[in-house]
Amino acid sequence: MAQLTAKFLCEMERVLDVYMRPYDEQNPVLCFDEQPCFLIGDKLAPVPMEPGKVARQDDEYERFGSAVVLLAVEPLTGRRFVKVCARRTAEEYTEFMQELEWAYPQAARITLIQDNLNTHHGGSFYKWLRPEAAHRLVNRFEWISTPKHASWLNMAELEFSALQRQCLKRRIPTLERLRDEVESWVSARNAAGVKINWQFSTQDARRSFGRHYQAIRIN
Repeated sequence: MAQLTAKFLCEMERVLDVYMRPYDEQNPVLCFDEQPCFLIGDKLAPVPMEPGKVARQDDEYERFGSAVVLLAVEPLTGRRFVKVCARRTAEEYTEFMQELEWAYPQAARITLIQDNLNTHHGGSFYKWLRPEAAHRLVNRFEWISTPKHASWLNMAELEFSALQRQCLKRRIPTLERLRDEVESWVSARNAAGVKINWQFSTQDARRSFGRHYQAIRIN
């Protein structure tokens, strides 16, 4: 592993400290990320499963474009939100943040763990909302960015891993079907109340990356 910078360690600890906060309905903590995916269909109709025979699928497939899945998860409650879009722009980000705000009317502020993608900031709101509405929406969020090349710190990545295994690994040819499949998956996961038990703390990080902390100190 290359030498980690002081900026990286600072940003990492900030994320880990947020994860240690107790549950507070006035200030819920959510993890947000987005993932592109291809719309893929069969060139030849698959052969369905029969008694004594497994289902069969031809190796050849067709691509029908791409889509993006926006996902947020509240680790301490197991509450999830998802939006399947045809594209990834500031407009989709703004709409998703509005939906999160509406989902937490009692919260004074929503803390959001996310990466530094070029649309992941309050400036996106000003492109699609009136200044007064954009300003109000900005003040509803506290953004905490994960360090560059440290997506493993974002618990939304764990959700996308489960989504990929349980849903997206199949061929899905249309945007409408992708929406149905993903929304059904999220509904089932929310109903089951699947929470995330994060175990990696700031103290663990200092033990694991001890040599990096020592290397950046000025003696």
